[in-house]
Amino acid sequence: MRRPTRDNAESQRRITRRALILGGAQAGFGGLLAWRMHFMQVDQADEFRLLADENRINIRLIPPSRGRIFDREGRVVAENIPSYRITMVREQAGDVQQVIARLAQLVELDPDELDRAMRDLHDLRGDTPVTIADRITWDDLSRVAVNAPALPGITPEVGLSRRYPQGANYAHIVGYVGPVSDKDLARIDAPDQLLRIPRFQVGKIGLEARREDPLRGKAGTKRVEVNAAGRIMRELDRVEGNAGSDFQISIESALQSYVHARLKTESAAAVVMNCETGDLLACVSTPSFDPNLFVRGISQTDYSALLENKYRPLPNKAVQGVYPPGSTFKMVTALAALEADQAQAEDTVHCPGFLEVSDRKFHCWKRSGHGNMNLHTSLRESCDVYFYEMALRTGIENISAMARKLGLGVKHDLAMTSVAKGLAPTKAWKAEVKGAEWVIGDSVNASIGQGFVLASPLQLAVMTARIATGRSVTPRLIKSIDGVEQPTGYGTSMDINENHLRQVRKAMFAVSNSRRGTAYGSRVAVESMQMAGKTGTAQVRSAVVNNSSVPWEQRDHALFVNFAPFDNPKIAVAVVVEHGGGGSKVAAPIARDITLQALYGEDPPLSAYPSKDRGRIRAQQERLRRERLEAEANTSDRA
Repeated sequence: MRRPTRDNAESQRRITRRALILGGAQAGFGGLLAWRMHFMQVDQADEFRLLADENRINIRLIPPSRGRIFDREGRVVAENIPSYRITMVREQAGDVQQVIARLAQLVELDPDELDRAMRDLHDLRGDTPVTIADRITWDDLSRVAVNAPALPGITPEVGLSRRYPQGANYAHIVGYVGPVSDKDLARIDAPDQLLRIPRFQVGKIGLEARREDPLRGKAGTKRVEVNAAGRIMRELDRVEGNAGSDFQISIESALQSYVHARLKTESAAAVVMNCETGDLLACVSTPSFDPNLFVRGISQTDYSALLENKYRPLPNKAVQGVYPPGSTFKMVTALAALEADQAQAEDTVHCPGFLEVSDRKFHCWKRSGHGNMNLHTSLRESCDVYFYEMALRTGIENISAMARKLGLGVKHDLAMTSVAKGLAPTKAWKAEVKGAEWVIGDSVNASIGQGFVLASPLQLAVMTARIATGRSVTPRLIKSIDGVEQPTGYGTSMDINENHLRQVRKAMFAVSNSRRGTAYGSRVAVESMQMAGKTGTAQVRSAVVNNSSVPWEQRDHALFVNFAPFDNPKIAVAVVVEHGGGGSKVAAPIARDITLQALYGEDPPLSAYPSKDRGRIRAQQERLRRERLEAEANTSDRA
C-alpha cells in the first residue's frame, strides 16, 4: 500500500535533521581534533621537544680528579691511577638479571660486589649509574665494549682510583679514602650530588678526611645522546669541573721511614718537630697498616687481624693516644713554681725517699732518697720528692696554667682526625667530671705527671719545642696548598722569664750529658749535636712491681723528650713506648737515634755515638737500612 505524501515529507524532514545533527557532531569533533593538534604541535611544541630531548639526551656528572698529596721534598704520598670499571643504569637495561647474566659470560663478577650492586640498583633512582665490577683489566673492558649492543644499560668506563705509594709509613697521617656511607652523608647538611654516586670515594680518616672538600674538587657535566636502548651515541658538549687541590705536607719521607723502622717492634709513637717553624718532620705510630687495603675493600680476615692485634695498629697513637707524661712533666711543675715566685733555682729540698702528706707517704723512685736537691739536680736525677714539695707550694691551678701555656691540655689544630686534647686538671674540672673535691694528694701526683694528667706524644713535642725556644710554637702539617705556602707555627713569646727557661734547659742538658743524669747512657758524642732531654716512666698500675715480672699490658710506659742541638735548637722529639718499662732504658735510646737521623739527614757517623755503643749501632743501621729497602720493595709490589 502506498504511503501518503504527508508521511513521506515527515520522514524526509526527520532524516534531514539527523543528518544535520550527525554532520554537526562530526564537524565539531573534527574541529576539536584540529584545535588539539594545533595546540600540541604549535603551542606546546617547545615542551614536547624538551621531553623528547630528555629521552634522547642525558646529563651526567664528571667526577673531578682528587687532589694529590706530596711530602716535604715533593715525593708523591697519595695519587690517582687509572681504574677500569663497568656500570649499569637500571631504567636503560630492561631485564636487569638477563643483562647481568650475559655480562657474567664475559667478565668474572665478584659475588660480594655484585650483591652490593644489586642492592644499589634496587634502592637508587633508575637513572643512577651503579658500579657492577670495579678494577677490571683492560682485556675485560675491551670484551664488554665489543659486545655493547647485547648489553643494554651497561657502560665500560675509565676512572681514577686512589693509591698510596708509601704504604704504611703515612697511613695514620694521610689516612685513606673509601665509598660514601650513610654515616658520611648524615654528617653533611647539603651533600654534593657527587656523593650520591654509588661507590664514590671520600676521605675516611687523616688528612684525606679533614681536608675532604678541597681535595675532592668540583664535578663537571657532560651532555650525551643515547639511543632507545640507552647506549651512548655521541657526546654533545662538556663542562669541565675543577680538580681537587694538591697538598704538600711537612713530613720528611726518609725520616718518617727511618722512625717507622726504628719503632717497628714496639707499640709506640714518636713525633719530630721543627723548633723554628713548628713543622712536623715525622709523626709515627706503630704498628701501622697498609691504607691501600681499605681503598680496594679490606677483607674480613685482614680487618679482624688489625682489630685483634694487642698493639692496636689502627689508632694514631702520636696524636690520639694520651698517656700520663710521668717525669717529662717535671719541667712544667718547675716553671710553674719559678714563675709563681714559690721557689728559686738554688732552693733545696731534702729527699729522704718519701714525702708524708695528710698521713700518706708519697715515695720517690729512689727509695733510699736523693738527699738535698735543687732545681738542677732534681731534674738531672729525676727526684720526685722535690716536685712534690713544689706542688704543695705552687698549687694545681698554677701548674695546670703553665701546662696549657706549654701546649698540654690543648687540642692543637692539625689536619688529622681524632687529635686529642689531653688533660691539665684543675679543681673545677674534678668537681664537674668526678663530682669530688680536689685533695692535696691530687696535686702531689700531678706534679710528677701522674694522677689525672694526660698528654699525647704530639703535645709533649710541642712542650719541648716551647721550652727550647721560649715561643708558643704550634705544630704545622700542611706546608702548602696548590703551591701556596701556608702560615708557619713560629709563634710569639710565651712571656715566661728567660732566666727561668734557661735554668730548666741547663738541667735538661745535664739529664743527657752529666754522668749522674738519667739519660747519660743515651748521650750524643758530637759536641755540636748534643741534646737536652728528660726521661719519664708512667705507671699504669698503683702497685710498685718490677716490670719484668708482670704481663706486657701491666708494664709502665716509657717516655723521653728532648731538643737538639742544645746551643741552637732545631728539632724537638717526643717518644712514648707503650708498656716499655723505664724511659731511660727504652725510650731515650730511640729518641737519641731519631734525633741524630733528623739532624744529619741520613744515617749519622758512628762517631756521633759513645764508643761503647758503636758496634751495636753499626749492626742496627745495617738492619734498619735493609728493612727499609724491603718495605719499599713490598709496597711497590702491592701497588
